[in-house]
Amino acid sequence: MVGPKVVRAETSRGPRAIGATRAAGSRRGKRVAVYPGTFDPITNGHMDIISRATKVADHLIIGLSEHSSKTPLFSRDERLEMISAEIEPVRGLNGAEIEVRILDRLLMTFVQDVGASFVIRGLRAVSDFDYELQMAGINARLNPEAETIFLMASEQNLFIASSLVREIAALGGDVSSFVSPRVHERLKSRFAENQTRAQRAR
Repeated sequence: MVGPKVVRAETSRGPRAIGATRAAGSRRGKRVAVYPGTFDPITNGHMDIISRATKVADHLIIGLSEHSSKTPLFSRDERLEMISAEIEPVRGLNGAEIEVRILDRLLMTFVQDVGASFVIRGLRAVSDFDYELQMAGINARLNPEAETIFLMASEQNLFIASSLVREIAALGGDVSSFVSPRVHERLKSRFAENQTRAQRAR
């Protein structure tokens, strides 16, 4: 089976009207959505949102971004590799195409560049909603043509967050119910490496 396509979105070559971008997307007849995040690491919660997003999108673009206020546990290339492996079983789910792209610019600029008409965001708790509502309002000002669709996390994934997964794994806790076996092994290996380096530095 051919692996998922991992590409860098093209940067616009000069001014481009948002309306023209959406018109091009409409001509293709596809509902294109962007699901942005740092995915450090990708969790069962992320996969739940990705799977359910295929019900509302014909083409789902997972936008892998950095976060200026975070120091990621895994490099961007490592996260790309993990996401690509995790989405392989759901490629074509509900007839949707899924791909991963580097989100290296303002989200709304990225949405315009890839011809998407809406953004997918996952919600876990009330605290998530407060932040996401604010971001949705700002994004609507930046790109009035793009809509934000909120998907509530399913009950079994309601409290899963990458930050909590990293913290538990760093302390030797079992995170096997929060991530796939593949990601679990990557976490154990990474923290074992970090522990070895710390011991050598003493």
